[in-house]
Amino acid sequence: MSNTVYSIGRHAKTVARELWSDGRGWILVAVGVGWALSIGVRFVYPVLVPALQTDFGIGLSTTGLLLTLLWAAYAVGHVPGGILGDRVGEGNVVVLSTVVSAGAVIVVATAVTVPMLFAGTIAFGLATALYGPTRFTIFTDIYSDRAGSAIGLTMAAGNVGNTVFPVVAAAIASYTVWRVGIGAFAPLFALVAVALFVVVPKRTSGESSAVDEFSRDVLVRIKRGISRDSIPTVVLVQVTVSFVIQGFSSFYPTYLTVSKGLSPQVAAALFGLFFAVGAVIQPVSGSLLDRFGTRPTLALSLGGCVVALWLLPFVHGLAGLVALTVLVSAWNGCGVATQTYIASSLPEDMQGTGLGTLKASWMLVAASSPLLIGLLADYGSFDEGFLLLAAVGTAGLVLTLTRL
Repeated sequence: MSNTVYSIGRHAKTVARELWSDGRGWILVAVGVGWALSIGVRFVYPVLVPALQTDFGIGLSTTGLLLTLLWAAYAVGHVPGGILGDRVGEGNVVVLSTVVSAGAVIVVATAVTVPMLFAGTIAFGLATALYGPTRFTIFTDIYSDRAGSAIGLTMAAGNVGNTVFPVVAAAIASYTVWRVGIGAFAPLFALVAVALFVVVPKRTSGESSAVDEFSRDVLVRIKRGISRDSIPTVVLVQVTVSFVIQGFSSFYPTYLTVSKGLSPQVAAALFGLFFAVGAVIQPVSGSLLDRFGTRPTLALSLGGCVVALWLLPFVHGLAGLVALTVLVSAWNGCGVATQTYIASSLPEDMQGTGLGTLKASWMLVAASSPLLIGLLADYGSFDEGFLLLAAVGTAGLVLTLTRL
C-alpha cells in the first residue's frame, strides 16, 4: 500500500513539474481561471431562477427557454471561436472572450425587461463560446504529452467556479438583489482579460491555417478532418453527454426543492457538491486518459452518471440524495475524455475550426434539454424529465461500449 501511495505521489510530482516547465504553468493558471469564470457564471443562472421568476413574472417553461437560448448561443459561438483561434491566434481570442463577457454580464445585471434579459443572456453565451474550443487547442499545442492532464486540471478549475460562484451569487443576492449577485462578476472578467493578455502567447499553434479564406476546398478539408478516426462516434457520445448536463444543471436545485422537499439552501449545497466532486474527478480523469485511453475513462465516467440518474426519482432521503449527487458527478470526467480525443485527432491547421464546429453541433442539439425539462416540470412531470436524461445518457454509454 505504501509503495502504491509513493508511486502515485511521485507520478503527481512528475506531472506537476512537466506542466509548470518552460513558463507554461502561468498559461495553465490564467486559462484555468478564465474558464472558471466563463462556465461558473453560466451556472449562476440556475440558483437565480426563483429571483428571475419573481422579478420578471416568468414560469419554468420561460426560464427553460432562457437557459436553452443561453446554451444555444454558447453552441453557435463555438464556430466563430474556433475559426478566430486558427486565424488570429488563440491568445487573442481568449482575451476577446473575457472582455465581451464582462460587458454582457453588465447588460444582464441591468436588464429591466424580459427582452433585455434574453438579449444579455444570449450575448453572454456567445461571448463565453469564444473561450470554449480555444482553451483545448492551447493545451494540445503547448503540451505534447500532458494535454489530458492540463485539460483535466483546467476543467477542474471550471468546476471550482461552478461550485463557488453560484453560492457566492446566491449569498450576495440574499443580502442585496440578484442583479448585484451576477453583476459582481463583471470586474473579475476584466481582471482575467488583463492576465490572459500578459501571459498567453497571441498564437500557440503554427502560423498556417486551413481557414485563411473560405472556399469549397476548405469545406472539403474541414469535413475530411472532422471525419477521421473515431471522431464521429465520440461526437455522438458527446451529444448525449451535453444533453444530460444541460438539462440536469439547469434545474437540479429547483428539482430538489419541488420534488424532494429540500430547502433552497440545502438544494444549493447539493448543487455545489456536484461540482466540488467534479473538481476532483476531472484531473483524475485526465490522468486516467493519459494512461489508459479514451474508452475506459469515458465508460467509467458516463456509467456512474447514468446509474445515479436512473435512481434519482426514487430516492428521497438526504443521505441518499447526497450519495447520488456524488455518483452523478462522475459525469465530469466525460468531457475530459471526449474533447481531448477530438482536439488531439484533428489536423493541427484546423484544430480550432474543427473543434469549434463540432462543439457547436453537439451543444446546439443538446440545448433543447432545458426547455424540455422546463415544460415537463410545468406539467408536473419533473421525475419523468430526469428519467429522460437517464435514457439519453444510457444511449451514450451503449455507444461507448460498442463503437469505440
